[in-house]
Amino acid sequence: MPIPVTVLTGFLGAGKTTLLKYMLKAEHGLKLAVIENEFSEAGIDSQLLGEQPVQVMTLANGCVCCSIHGDLTRALYLLLERLDAGEIAFDRLVIECTGLADPAPVAQTFFIDEELRERYILDGIITLVDAAHAELHLTQTIAQAQVGFADRLLLSKTDLVEPAAVEALRERLARINSRAAIRVVEHGCIDLAELLDVRGFNLNPDLGVNLKPMLRPVLKPATPDRISTMVLRTEAPLDIDRLSSFMNELLETHGKQLLRYKGVLNIAGEERKLVFQGVLKLYGFDWDAEWAAGEARESVMVFIADELPEATIRAGFEAMAAG
Repeated sequence: MPIPVTVLTGFLGAGKTTLLKYMLKAEHGLKLAVIENEFSEAGIDSQLLGEQPVQVMTLANGCVCCSIHGDLTRALYLLLERLDAGEIAFDRLVIECTGLADPAPVAQTFFIDEELRERYILDGIITLVDAAHAELHLTQTIAQAQVGFADRLLLSKTDLVEPAAVEALRERLARINSRAAIRVVEHGCIDLAELLDVRGFNLNPDLGVNLKPMLRPVLKPATPDRISTMVLRTEAPLDIDRLSSFMNELLETHGKQLLRYKGVLNIAGEERKLVFQGVLKLYGFDWDAEWAAGEARESVMVFIADELPEATIRAGFEAMAAG
């Protein structure tokens, strides 16, 4: 069975290291391996920081901590070598990104390298958001991108902020990324079930997004965020060749702007659902279960993207759907 991988990212000072310490030291009965790089705010364990490019240490509760100075792929292979040799044991992996890091290259590692793809499976991207400083952090595109890539958003330091401000932040995060569930983490403590087995990269018909209209108006920020969620939908059966052309052109022109995307599609002449999802220009698709009797056969695509020309893309999608 492939080893599930959780990618942990988030704003500087949001509490990633505190959360990692909790994950490593809690008596949860899991055998976790954590890859931590040298740019984090504070090391998990100062003993791990040395001149070696990769150091691995087994902790008292059986978890494994890996400190890297350099290439992630090298660390991933080293862990597998030691696992296969029986030197260490773990059944889940958590990778911490630096506070200023783009999580895309980390996610792409598990799509591009064939051997790593067989041995590991990307389970989810978790982003910590510092509620006390989110307004400042979200002025940076990279912070918005970290939110956009996420399968789950963890709010820290909510006790330092008025409830109304927390609610406003929740609404803003939902506009940026409506796929990600939002949870509160208190001083690094959270039920690990909220972080593990997210299945954010599984090919399944669960879009992970509430597509129903909100019951009350949402106040948009004075300066619109660059990253936002875009939803395309149609009840018309889609021609698979026209769909392929639409997606190829979209990825060719805007692939670098498409942080995360997923779709459940009704294909003309086919009783099964077609599901697809991707990160930037890398995506996969597969046939899923048949449409249930009486189920509305609506095609829905959800894109979380950086400054897409929404009107142009909607027009292209409608033309494709019209046949």
